[in-house]
Amino acid sequence: MAVAAPSRTDHLGKPSFPEAAAALKTMLEDELAATNEVILDHLGSQVSLIPEVATHLIQAGGKRLRPLMALAAAEISGAGGQNARYLAAAVELIHAATLLHDDVVDDSALRRGFKTANVVFGNKESVLVGDFLFARAFELMVKTGQLPVLDRLSRASCTISEGEVLQLETQGNIGATEAMHLDVIRAKTATLFEAAAQAGSSACGPSPHAEALASYGANFGIAYQLVDDALDYGLGGQVRGKSVGDDFRERKMTMPVILAYRAARSDEERGFWEAAFGGGEASFEEARRLIDRDRIGEAALHHAEGFAEEAVRAAESLPEHPLKEVLVSLAVSSAARPF
Repeated sequence: MAVAAPSRTDHLGKPSFPEAAAALKTMLEDELAATNEVILDHLGSQVSLIPEVATHLIQAGGKRLRPLMALAAAEISGAGGQNARYLAAAVELIHAATLLHDDVVDDSALRRGFKTANVVFGNKESVLVGDFLFARAFELMVKTGQLPVLDRLSRASCTISEGEVLQLETQGNIGATEAMHLDVIRAKTATLFEAAAQAGSSACGPSPHAEALASYGANFGIAYQLVDDALDYGLGGQVRGKSVGDDFRERKMTMPVILAYRAARSDEERGFWEAAFGGGEASFEEARRLIDRDRIGEAALHHAEGFAEEAVRAAESLPEHPLKEVLVSLAVSSAARPF
């Protein structure tokens, strides 16, 4: 494991989210490289379109936060090695499979600045290759010989699918509550971070640190997604390398909309949100204006901060390790990414 201290350059003397994520990647670069080899080895198929579609998505980039979390949990728990790499690869393949399916469900055209696989290859092809990646992920889990880990990641895969259906049920429902949206986030995003950390910790058998790491992963995942939802509305016009407006156009009920609808000052403003999420024509710029005016981005971040604090508390209970400080920095900065 390559060890490098994270840089500290923001106004509070602590690393920003990109810096903390980069530090985690640097510290685990050898293990991540080995994990990437495992992933590439399991994309093979006699049907040439399968690796072509899968590689199109996986090589588009991404932070690799989920496999990194599995690898970090394994290192902290003394469970590093081939099993940890298998599980980290399985987590990334599960994530890739869900992205392929989500892009079809959401009719997305771009991901990370590239055309989505469903646009390039077709919806049917994307769904079926997503199924293939799920199967490969389970193959990797079985290789570890750890039945509890297989059980945990299997249940996470089910929960992610439930979360996607739950999001469809709330889509366009202007009466959706904060609790309903948090249920979607827990299922769609947090559960895989939680399972990745717990599985990594238990890669070689039961670990006394598995529950603390699972709590860290779950709370980090919620904070991370809450900020991502806010970024989709520009968070007061401050956007860093992220396209905006997709959630609005897809009528997804996320925290900024839930809070903005509650903050509406007139029937006209409430009518705007009701029309926008009821399927009518509505201006994204007007949505951003209302969100900026009522400082909704800051309110959304306040929600994220609470979960980030819970993640920090979980991490602080872990044994001393060079990766522990980076996990704390990652959690703290996850709720401050836009600023």
